[in-house]
Formats: sequence, structure tokens, C-alpha cells
Amino acid sequence: MGLDHITSWKALDHILFIIALSSIYSLADWKQVLILVTSFTIGHSITLALSVFDIIRFSNDWVEFLIPCTIVITAVINLFQYNFTYRSISIHYALALFFGLIHGMGFANTLRFILAKDQHIGISLFAFNIGLEVGQVIIVVMILIIAFLIIQYLKVSRREWIVFLSAAVFSLAFKMALERIP
Repeated sequence: MGLDHITSWKALDHILFIIALSSIYSLADWKQVLILVTSFTIGHSITLALSVFDIIRFSNDWVEFLIPCTIVITAVINLFQYNFTYRSISIHYALALFFGLIHGMGFANTLRFILAKDQHIGISLFAFNIGLEVGQVIIVVMILIIAFLIIQYLKVSRREWIVFLSAAVFSLAFKMALERIP
């Protein structure tokens, strides 16, 4: 179910966030990107579990508004990033974890309803998160390969690619945020 969730067009905001997070990396940085995606999954999993077990609840309207806001913030940070060393982009790990907390709340109501019938909520939640992680890795690999091809064969500079991709993600996420203002 997690794989279906992340690869569905209904999860466009989730996909855009993964694109924004991974857009500043190159194929050579694949290990760093996997850690980054796992940081996001950890944050996502924490609030998803807390919500499914009914420990926390947040207004769905606010969560649906905050999700595109996290994408906008990530894209803006990318637009103003000029140095792509490990140290200069380490803020993305904290963003991935923190923003994962917000994104986890977005699917919690749906998952709570689906898992309510299941006697093994912990196992189902774990399986969902594994599927989510696999889906995110698939998206990241696709972005890294596309970036490699565009930078290597079309001779687009890495900076221009990042600006193009981040600006596109920013535009879509900003529109989503405006449409979801509570």
C-alpha cells in the first residue's frame, strides 16, 4: 500500500517533495540521497504511527496546507543554494526529517481507516513504510538518472538543472498551497 501511495498521482505533493529534496544531488551522491530519503521516511513514519494509534490528531485542512508549504520551502532553499558540498547541503537531512513529520500526518486519516479492520496494525504499518521507502527510492533513482542524462549529454550545467527543477516544483507546490489555505 505504501508503494501504491507514493507512486500514485494522488500523491503528487509527496512526489514533488521527493523531487525537491533529491534535485540538488547527482548520481555520484546516491548514498547520501538514500540516507536523505530514509530520514524523510523516519519522520513520516513517526507521525503516521502516532496518528494511526490515535496518540495525536491534527486538523486535516492545516496538514493539507502545510504539506505544499514544505515543498515550497525546500524548493526555495534549492534555488538559493550555490555550493553543493556535503556540508553545505546537510540542512536537507533536518528538513527531510522534520517535513516528514508533517507529511506523515497527511495520510494518517486514510491509513487509520484502512488499518482499523486489521488486527496487526504494527505489521501493516511497517509494511506500508517499507513500500513507501521503496517507492521513494524508485522516484529518486529516476530523478538522478534524468539529471545525469541532462547534465552529461545535453550539457546543461548542474546549477541550471537544479534551478529549472526547483522552480518547476516551487510553481506547482505554491499553486497547491494557495488552493489549500484553510
